[in-house]
Amino acid sequence: MQRNSRRKLITGAVAAVAAASAGDAQTKPEKKIYRTGPKPATVPAYSPAVSHGNLLFLSGFIYRQTGDIKVQTEAVLNDIRTQLEAAGSSMSKVLKCTVLLADMKDFAGMNEVYTGKFGDEPPARTTAAVAGLPANSLIEIDVVAYM
Repeated sequence: MQRNSRRKLITGAVAAVAAASAGDAQTKPEKKIYRTGPKPATVPAYSPAVSHGNLLFLSGFIYRQTGDIKVQTEAVLNDIRTQLEAAGSSMSKVLKCTVLLADMKDFAGMNEVYTGKFGDEPPARTTAAVAGLPANSLIEIDVVAYM
């Protein structure tokens, strides 16, 4: 009789642990929006930063003033750093960067400013020239990071 009681106790404990683990496994990550300013009064066309689980996706950042590619790259990377930190991430946690240039002749200048901004182990990166960026910007950068 005692053996059956022990078996039932162990079986019940194992079932309880399995149920608790299954419940944790079924907890789904949620989409969360991050902003460095106030929420817009109307629905915007995009969100500046969105996380799902521990992944963080930043929309493309551009420079809306005049300046050469070095000035614009520095400003865009500073804006990205600010947004990452506001969401609980950092430049060293960036996994992937997409750099869009208005003209590939700016590649060397962009790369000079870009190099080292993400620490000793930079993220994967795609760089391409495109026909026209918003606000006559010379550069747009978006990133995927973890938190």
